[in-house]
Formats: sequence, C-alpha cells, structure tokens
Amino acid sequence: MIVEVVWSGFVESTHQVRMLTVDAEGRPVEAKGAVHVPASPRSSMKPLQALGMLRSGLELEGELLALACASHSGEPFHVDGVRKILAGAGLEEPALQCPEDYPFDRSVTESGRVYMNCSGKHAAMLATCVLNDWPTESYLEPRHPLQRAIRETVEDLTGERVAASGVDGCGAPLFFVSMLGVTKAFRAFPMSSPDSYERKIFEAMSTHPEWTSGTDRPEAKLMRALPGLMLKAGAEAFDAFVFEDGRAGTVKIEDGSQRARVPATVAALRSLGLDAPELAELAAPPVLGGGRPVGELRFR
Repeated sequence: MIVEVVWSGFVESTHQVRMLTVDAEGRPVEAKGAVHVPASPRSSMKPLQALGMLRSGLELEGELLALACASHSGEPFHVDGVRKILAGAGLEEPALQCPEDYPFDRSVTESGRVYMNCSGKHAAMLATCVLNDWPTESYLEPRHPLQRAIRETVEDLTGERVAASGVDGCGAPLFFVSMLGVTKAFRAFPMSSPDSYERKIFEAMSTHPEWTSGTDRPEAKLMRALPGLMLKAGAEAFDAFVFEDGRAGTVKIEDGSQRARVPATVAALRSLGLDAPELAELAAPPVLGGGRPVGELRFR
C-alpha cells in the first residue's frame, strides 16, 4: 500500500506501508507487504516489556502502569508520575539511564532524563530491579535478569524466537520480531483472563490514554475516539493496536515517516470496521502552503 502526498497538484512524496489486520478470531483481514519478516517495533513493545516486569513482581496500577508503557510527552503529570514510581522504589532521578532529552511537549522548556519519553518505562524497570534485589546500575544490559525476563515474555506472547536484538533509542534492549508476532501479542492483552497481568495492562492503557502518550497526541485521540482500543506507537513509524474484542493490527511505514503513520493506522482500523467521526481529521491531515490547504494525503 502506498500513501501519496499531493502538493499543488503534484505527487511530491510517496510512503510505502506494511499493514496487517486480523478480526476478532485472529483471522487475517488485510495483509500488505512483508508482515512475516522481522521488524523493529521500537516503543510498540513497551506493553510487552511492562508485562515482563509485572511477571517479575512489579506492582503498579492504573495511571502509573499506563505510564510504564508510555512514550510520554513530558507534561507535568507525566514527570510527577515518573518521580512517584522512582520514589516508591527508594530511588531518585540520577538512577535513570535513559538519555537526557527535551520533552515532546514544547510548552515545557526543561530537559533531563525524567523528561525523556521513555522515562516511565525506565523508572518501572528500576523499581522491578529493587523488588528482586537485582543490580540497578546494569539494568539495561541484555544479560541482566530483568532483560532476560522481558525477552522471555516477548517470545512467549509473539510465539516467535527473537530474530535479532539491538539497542533502542532510550538505551534499552530492542527485540526484532515479525508484525505477525506483534499482532498476536497485542491480542493477548484483552483476550486473557480478567485477573491476568495482560488484562491489567490493557485496562490501564485503554482507560488512561493521555498517560500512554500525551494530552494532544494522535495516539490518545484515537483511543478516546474508540473506547476499548489500546494502541502503542513506536519510533520510525510503527503502530500496534488491539480492540477489546480481539480485533488487532500493526502498521509500519517503510521510510519511517511519521506523516504517513497515523493515516495508515486509521485505514487499518477502518478495515476492521472501527471508525468514529473524530478519525476524519487524523485520516487526512491538512497539507498546507502559506497556511492554507494546497494538497492532500491519499492511498493507492
């Protein structure tokens, strides 16, 4: 599938899309591109990483659990939540090993590790280490007990062996699996038993969408527009989602373009009959020149 950017009557850019969607029974609905080969889901794996932490004894609920799964915007409530997770483990901000960064929310002018979008995950990783008496200074090393537990969880939920591993932008281990595997994994969250850790994560993320991204981020807008949806974006234009009845999907823009990611995800949702009036603007963001519309995004 191709997303075309039309500017003043010319097709100025094209973005190739890999997409997989499955129905409530897990049967394929749309499969475009090489969805069976290893991919880099990036932060779309955070719910799986959080599951590995819960299985290792971490106790987080509601908003703070959603924050552990987040690529947050660094809004004040996000930063306060990260500090609360750290304080609960008897730790302070210097324990975080994610890079110092400015927040996605440009109204916040401060910077630091706590403002980095992955700091909620890192705080939860540290808290898990404290609970298990694991070393905190090496928690990002692939051989660390925490990262081994997370890798086992990824392979359990995807039903695949990790094809390759690397380092994510935040410094944590990055696991490469197929879009088929990620879609299968996401279906496990709402389809597991009501008292399971998987269901706990699903309820936290779908109930608190602002905590998984940001107040005005498209991910939160999608979840607010479609109650019962859990969606997680990843760097280089990867999205993974699941609805409460098991309908699920993954999207990857081959060139990493964020411009095409959300419209392609809306198309994936619509292929499953998931739609709402609020999705119209997200499906076709304006192409502006001089502050006025001069083009469009379209699929072919």
